[in-house]
Amino acid sequence: MSDVILEIDGLDSFYGDFQALFGVSMQINKGEIIAVIGANGAGKSTLMRSVTGLLTNKPEMVRFGGTSIGGLRADQIAAMGIAMVPEGRQLFPSLSVEENLIVGGQSGRSGDWSLDGVYELFPVLAERRNQASTSLSGGQQQMVAIGRALMSNPDLLLFDEISLGLAPIIIKSIYEALPGVIGTGMSAIVVEQDITRAMDISDRVYCLQEGRVSLEGKSDAVSRDDISKAYFGV
Repeated sequence: MSDVILEIDGLDSFYGDFQALFGVSMQINKGEIIAVIGANGAGKSTLMRSVTGLLTNKPEMVRFGGTSIGGLRADQIAAMGIAMVPEGRQLFPSLSVEENLIVGGQSGRSGDWSLDGVYELFPVLAERRNQASTSLSGGQQQMVAIGRALMSNPDLLLFDEISLGLAPIIIKSIYEALPGVIGTGMSAIVVEQDITRAMDISDRVYCLQEGRVSLEGKSDAVSRDDISKAYFGV
């Protein structure tokens, strides 16, 4: 049985007539953490949107657990076991912290993650469970976004720029919590502008430049010079 949980094969992604990704190919194995790095506009968020069904692609370009999912709706893909912590958190402003978390569990997938598990991971959320989600600090809102994704008990968890706009001390606390998130056996893709953190937490890295894969390798074997060349194309 293959260890590959997600396979992206020659992915082309478009916004109308504008092409954002060109023949992107990568794979993620079960229990593996992949970092995706690249400058602004390189196509990182487009890749996440394509995997989660927010952008529709040819079915065979994205396969999850051996099943073609490129043409499925976002809700269908979520029900299969893919969840995303989106850039900017995108919480439901009219709902409390706990209500936002409960929404994440509506996929009906069984697993280890529940409200109690999320509150154990992020105790501050238990203290603020009845507050409006948007009344929290940026770091606490990010914790809600992570907890909401975990509540769907995914097999693959996507993090899109989780440190964006947060203070360094908050970023540090979020990353310290991630081993407890990913260490449950799920696979993860971490899209991150902080290259050092991305490399430290991941098994392998892909770099995107202008919508194309410019570098692929093991995170502990790729040099800073390799990254610089792939990142800036020099």
